[in-house]
Amino acid sequence: MMTLSKQFSLLVFLFVFLFPLRHASNPQKCPSSYMESYINNCERLGVPIRFPFCGHTGFNVHCNKLINKTVLELPMSGTFLVETINYSEQQIYISDPEKCLVKRLLTFNTSGSPFSNGFSVNYTFLTCPNEIVIPSWYPTITCLSNSTTSFFATSNLSLANSMLPSCQVVKRLAVPVSVGFKDVLFKERFSGVINYVDLMLEWSSPNCRSCENQFLRCGFKNKASLQVKCFADKSGGLSNRLRVLIITLCTIGGIIIFTTCIVIRIYNSERFVTQRRQNTAFASRTVTQQPREVVVTTGLDQSTIESYKKVELGESRRLPGTNGIICPICLSEYASKEIVRCIPQCDHCFHVECIDAWLKIHGSCPVCRRNSRS
Repeated sequence: MMTLSKQFSLLVFLFVFLFPLRHASNPQKCPSSYMESYINNCERLGVPIRFPFCGHTGFNVHCNKLINKTVLELPMSGTFLVETINYSEQQIYISDPEKCLVKRLLTFNTSGSPFSNGFSVNYTFLTCPNEIVIPSWYPTITCLSNSTTSFFATSNLSLANSMLPSCQVVKRLAVPVSVGFKDVLFKERFSGVINYVDLMLEWSSPNCRSCENQFLRCGFKNKASLQVKCFADKSGGLSNRLRVLIITLCTIGGIIIFTTCIVIRIYNSERFVTQRRQNTAFASRTVTQQPREVVVTTGLDQSTIESYKKVELGESRRLPGTNGIICPICLSEYASKEIVRCIPQCDHCFHVECIDAWLKIHGSCPVCRRNSRS
């Protein structure tokens, strides 16, 4: 009799190897069923491709055999990696294969394609000479920076304007990103994250949302018409997919139950019960013998903190040394008449209320980590 593990291995083999071979001879043909659409993809590991990406002019998505990735060709912007396709929302998520998305954004154009920008975040791209002292926590776009100039990106227009005229604006544009990145990008001042997000594009025609939401195939009514209609899934529709899902879940569930029973039986055996009792008794003795931990406070006392110099900012809001115009702790810009406190060991300055709370807990500067006791 075949063991349970061999049966499971055979099932995995059928799903992973035999089903894809049925359609390997014609990968460009639109799949005839939902099950086939998830199997017949780029090297069996990429993004499922079905209508309109395999039956409509302009949707230039294909498998790049050199990198075994699904790619999108935009007439005016070149090749992008396809990360995922949301057919029910008619959205496609793309990224830069060279990991320098900002460089592609500077010339990004969807003209000549059926795609348009979805949700967008307004960004300013600018360059600054390296001799200008810029706080170290402002991340640069490293793939566009060089030995003389640093490249920055920010969604904060007021921050970008405050850097002028020392820095030069390269371009201002709306970046089409996923809604999920909205909060992250809006909170960023100078951002390196924008170089690694996925761009989200949408298409409105052909409209297959109703078909996708009903788990039906979408396609043209006939060869002479650009109108689309919903077709029944030739694999048997939702019932077949549910049947496959139920069989898979039952198989996995059976393995889990069988394994759990074996583990419980071993755990409750007389040998293991005796061993657990001995371990519990030993742990109890060890706990009673161990000394209590002593809590050590690493912050500074109030008198030491009060001894650090305080400065009231003037109209220029200028601070000594390499300090910027933003408090590194709360990330808020300094205002005139505000009181700041400077750490004598390194001359880094902060809002009084910010640094006082910090030093009560930590004994070092939050920027350079130099010990404030020394």
